[in-house]
Amino acid sequence: MKKNHSSPKHRTPLLENALNQLAAAGIALDITQKRVKNINFRLKPYQLKVSIPLFVGYEQAAQAIDKRVPWAIDNHAQILAQHQRKQAFSANDMDNSPVLLWGEPQALVLTDDEKIALYRQQLTEVTPALLDKWQPIVGANAKEVRFKKMHTRWGSCNTRVRRVWLSVYLPAYAIECTEYVIVHELCHLHHANHSEAFWQTVREAMPEYKRWHDMLAGKSGRLD
Repeated sequence: MKKNHSSPKHRTPLLENALNQLAAAGIALDITQKRVKNINFRLKPYQLKVSIPLFVGYEQAAQAIDKRVPWAIDNHAQILAQHQRKQAFSANDMDNSPVLLWGEPQALVLTDDEKIALYRQQLTEVTPALLDKWQPIVGANAKEVRFKKMHTRWGSCNTRVRRVWLSVYLPAYAIECTEYVIVHELCHLHHANHSEAFWQTVREAMPEYKRWHDMLAGKSGRLD
């Protein structure tokens, strides 16, 4: 049975304070108690969802939430921006919309499926040469590169198996954007995080990376 820690009868002063701070920032607090091992937080547009293990009491839950309130408030604007970019991206990616290829409009009208097939083909053709170019510069080799239909990520890296994923939508933008994503993910084979050491490795490999980073940051996706 789920219990709602935010119901009035279960609110501690600490939880009441957290609710008020979040409400002032336009964020609702949704707390449920379920069969999970840890207290889990998920920040969504206008909502902070919290899953509490069955064995955790009200006061302990309130303390954990209180510690996360500043994080939720500080990151809410970014979550909203990502959500809005994703909506705009989806709206612009409808069937029969004009086709962009490597940043240039094409005299083509394709369905979404046809567009994805074209982009996948383009990535398949250019990626081997881009890996040959950038792997020696970064000093790290990926064992495998795959392409996936991703709306919220431009790329990701599984460092354990040394597999890089690229969004099939990358060929809509200048090819340097794809190069930057490849460099970014290869650098994760040195640093599996976004620490200063990671960004220093990116800068050393691709000094002008920020231009392409900022171009993609204005779209819907992010990089992991």
